[in-house]
Amino acid sequence: MSPFIILTVFLVYTAILFVVTYLTARKADSHTFYLGKNISPWYVVAYGMIGASLSGVTFMSVPGWVKDTQFSYMVVVFGYLFGYFVIALVLLPLYYRLKLTSIYTYLEKRFGFWTYKTGAGFFILSRTLGASLRMFLVINVLQVFVFDAWKVPFWVNVLIFITLIILYTFKGGIRTIVWTDTLQTTFMLLAVILSVLYISKDLGKPVGQLVTLIKEQGITKMFITDWHHERFFLKQFFSGMFITIVMTGLDQEMMQKNLSCKNIRDAQKNMFTFSGILVFVNLLFLFLGAILLVYANTMNIQTKMTDEIFPTIALKYLSPVAGLVFLIGLISAAFPSADGALTSLTTSFTIDFLGLHRRQDLTEKARTRIRYLVHVSIATVFFVAILVFRAVNNRAVIDNLFTIAGYTYGPLLGLYSFGLFTRRDVNDRATPFIAIISPVVCYFLSHYSVQLFNGYRFGFELLLLNGFLTLSGLWAFSRKSNRKAE
Repeated sequence: MSPFIILTVFLVYTAILFVVTYLTARKADSHTFYLGKNISPWYVVAYGMIGASLSGVTFMSVPGWVKDTQFSYMVVVFGYLFGYFVIALVLLPLYYRLKLTSIYTYLEKRFGFWTYKTGAGFFILSRTLGASLRMFLVINVLQVFVFDAWKVPFWVNVLIFITLIILYTFKGGIRTIVWTDTLQTTFMLLAVILSVLYISKDLGKPVGQLVTLIKEQGITKMFITDWHHERFFLKQFFSGMFITIVMTGLDQEMMQKNLSCKNIRDAQKNMFTFSGILVFVNLLFLFLGAILLVYANTMNIQTKMTDEIFPTIALKYLSPVAGLVFLIGLISAAFPSADGALTSLTTSFTIDFLGLHRRQDLTEKARTRIRYLVHVSIATVFFVAILVFRAVNNRAVIDNLFTIAGYTYGPLLGLYSFGLFTRRDVNDRATPFIAIISPVVCYFLSHYSVQLFNGYRFGFELLLLNGFLTLSGLWAFSRKSNRKAE
């Protein structure tokens, strides 16, 4: 497929997003940007969150991941399902009862200033790293298949992508994103389904025969029963559960969409519906990954990284139409990660660090001007981070993402667990140090786990260890209180 065609598809798709932006961002104000005036239909939010949860990482890395881990990722997904139930029944009622815009203001109400800033700071760090990784994956594909052919530098490619994200999110905020995510989810799911059909046609085998074939090749193993293994099924399940709780329930980006619903009942319906659908969608992605492996083995296709399996096959070996389908799916998966992250980070920084919601001395015009400035500044940070990842990336993106999440989301898990399940007060000034020390200790224990724990290797449960260390540190420096648990 020619670079010109790929670029044209990208620009047409972007133009459609701008049309949606125009329709949703008219007469927008700060309330529209932050919470969409609390009028988002729950079923629209639920559907759109599928695309936001999967992103470009799932679209490319999870299919490639089958090569190394087979279907063991589904155990993590089953854990996700239980995690979403916890969010719907425990966290969402809390957020709605307190009428939060930034979910981290709960930490201020429960503990105090420094704990509040620590939680918000770790979110900003976590989301910046995670979103940058996701964007890097997609932008790198565009670089390899489009811009390298035109000898356009990588930084120019990044600048174009970031600028487009700024332009269609800076005014409408979460209201725009709820509707653009719906569009993007539709294109992404269609791309996966059509990709399966095109690969099936190219191999000359119906889908039913491919199911039988991947079973015969022994690449559908789901449950690993060796407890020493980093993907032991119980570790996978509970890790998935807590990954969901922190990366969705304690994440401003994902919760901001839920808080844009009309009321708590609608938000819970959104969460239950979304979680059920997500299980089947992830299974579909893994099936795609399996038949991609079959295709690669049949055609003797070799790639340096598992992330490259899907784009290599789609853009070099399948028909131009199939390549076009892949490209649309990839772009559709990329934008929800970028736009949601940019909006949520803008929300968190303006509320949690600038206290814009408390500034009664500012006019709406002044608030908007400050918000625009923050929006562009965060986008600039994305730009720099992506360039850094370009320089150092040497392994599968999804592993990078979850490793980073294990270290940066862990303190959030500890903070909220302490607040929800104890009646003690923390030493507010000690909290930042505890939150920093815990990941450091966690890294040490993980790095030397084989020597220290009789051959045991940490996997995704690294998140649990981090959260437990934070919780233990908070308890050690806590004191009794008459305060009721939230």
